Amino acid sequence: MSAFPSSFDKEGLLACARGELFGPGNAQLPAPPMLMMDRITEISGDGGAHGKGHVVAEFDIHPDLWFFECHFPGNPIMPGCLGLDGLWQLTGFNLGWRGWQGRGYALGVGEVKLTGMVRPDRKMLTYKIDFTKAIQTRRLTMGVADGIVEADGDVIYQVKDMKVALSEA
Repeated sequence: MSAFPSSFDKEGLLACARGELFGPGNAQLPAPPMLMMDRITEISGDGGAHGKGHVVAEFDIHPDLWFFECHFPGNPIMPGCLGLDGLWQLTGFNLGWRGWQGRGYALGVGEVKLTGMVRPDRKMLTYKIDFTKAIQTRRLTMGVADGIVEADGDVIYQVKDMKVALSEA
């Protein structure tokens, strides 16, 4: 379906952050330290629970990550909004991976549940995103997806109706 691979290592993600993967003016990941994953292990345009596409990615957790020092001193916790941003990053990445044109931006999320925390003793986050809609029309390019974040296999964040669009403007 896509001209791109079905998995990406860190260098592939960094190429996307530099704007080299999908081309100028198209979907682009943020550069470190805002890049919230180390690899994409699976990506599709027709897989997942709804057959509309999916992404599975991983983020290695280590005690010297930038946010642990400042959030909160003496009680280090990864901000939950960074986990949500990682889900949005991957949702937009999937739209670019499909070959769809435009720069990605988050539109919103219907529901967010934070049921656990990421502390420095965790080893790995796993992001799992399942698209419920992937729309490309003359006027609109958008993905709608549900997602979870697992920390060492425990579900800690859940989102419903996460929306990301691509715009050529």
